[in-house]
Formats: sequence, C-alpha cells, structure tokens
Amino acid sequence: MDQDDVWDAETAQHYDTPGTGMFAPDVLGPTVDRLTVLADGGRALELAIGTGRVAVPLAERGVPVVGIELSRPMLEQLRTKVDEATVPVVVGDMATAVAPGAFSLVYVVYNAISNLLTQEEQVACFRNAARHLVPGGRFVVELWVPELRKLPPGTEATVWALEPGYIGLDTYDLLHQRVVSHHFSFDESREARLGRSPHRYIWPAELDLMAQLAGLTLESRHADWSGAEFTAGSRSHVSVYRSPSTR
Repeated sequence: MDQDDVWDAETAQHYDTPGTGMFAPDVLGPTVDRLTVLADGGRALELAIGTGRVAVPLAERGVPVVGIELSRPMLEQLRTKVDEATVPVVVGDMATAVAPGAFSLVYVVYNAISNLLTQEEQVACFRNAARHLVPGGRFVVELWVPELRKLPPGTEATVWALEPGYIGLDTYDLLHQRVVSHHFSFDESREARLGRSPHRYIWPAELDLMAQLAGLTLESRHADWSGAEFTAGSRSHVSVYRSPSTR
C-alpha cells in the first residue's frame, strides 16, 4: 500500500471532522496549549502537517509555523484555510525534506511518524528533526502504544475503537512490526466506507533509542497532552525530546 494511495484526494476531502474526533475541542485544545508552551516564543516546524489540524490554530496563537507535507491533496485542503504566507509548507518526505531556518520546536502528532514504514526511515526522521532544532530546542512525538497484549495466540487483529457510526480495527504483522489500520464509517443505510493506512509500530523504548541516535535526550513523557501520568496501561504517549544546549 503506497502512501500516495493512502493520502489521496478522497482521503484529504474526508479528513477534517470539525468539532468531532481528533478535531474535538477537548482533543485539539490541549494539543495546541502544550505546543504553544513548548515553542517558548520561537518558531515551530510540523512534520506531516496534513490539512493543518494543529498548525492553523497554533499559528492563530501567534506561533510562527512551517510545515513539511508529502501529500499534495492534503496540502490543497490546508490551503483552503490559510495561505502560504501564513503557514509556509515544504513539499516532501518528513524524513528528508529540509525547511529553511532553525526552530525551537519540531513536532509530529497523531501517530504520523508511524507512516514511515521502516526503522531506517523513522531514525532518519529523528535526525531530520534534530538538524532543524536550535540548541536546546525540542522535538515532540505523539504516538500510540502497540496493543499486543490484546492479541491472544493465533489472533492477528484488535478492535481499538467502537463508536456510533465508526469501527477501528488494526491487523498486526508481528514479524515485520507492521500494522494496517482499518477505518469503517457507516450510517443508517447499508453502505459503509472503508479507509486503510499502513504503519510501523514503535515501542517507547525503541523511540528513545532513535532519539539517542539523533543526539536528543528524553525530557518528559506523558499519557496525553494534558500531562496525565504515563503508565504500563497507557494507550498512547506524548514524548518530548531535547537537543543539547550547545553544539
């Protein structure tokens, strides 16, 4: 499954869900609040900026935001909200593309780093983030924790969301550390819409090692953007890495 096929025009048109899901105020608000603090008055770079779910409200808070985005359809949706002068975007892969200038904050949210499907690409993403940071700058990663404990022997899938009109299902390839997320959306009719996206899952310990390879150190890890304690039962985490104060 190629990333161009995943993040195509149809996906981009249906990606935004204003006021609900990942766009709900209780989800998006704490995200923007925390990133505003972590930017510490400096510039921010969002990897895989998408349709600007986070970047647009962050820019409205007065944080200068630049983005990197591989999908042109997603970028076209972003441009219906803000122009290039407000949120400049470099078209390219978040593991290799270079944005001009240096940043006090680089961030990648909502599991987007797992869209890179090899360990090598994910390590390259960390190194790319590090090279964009000013001394003492921060790299923030929001990522889910693989739910392998829910997989009995011989079972290859978990249901991670069951809501009115929506079912989320993950199928695991344990040998290659891969997941395909299946998103089923439906209404009162007999029709349902299926979206799928491939991922490479990363354990928090592996993520920390990637940071070390990029010259970054873990500053904090919480279960959510509001600062809840990260525990063995947490389903996701927000990890903040720091670059050295001197180079």
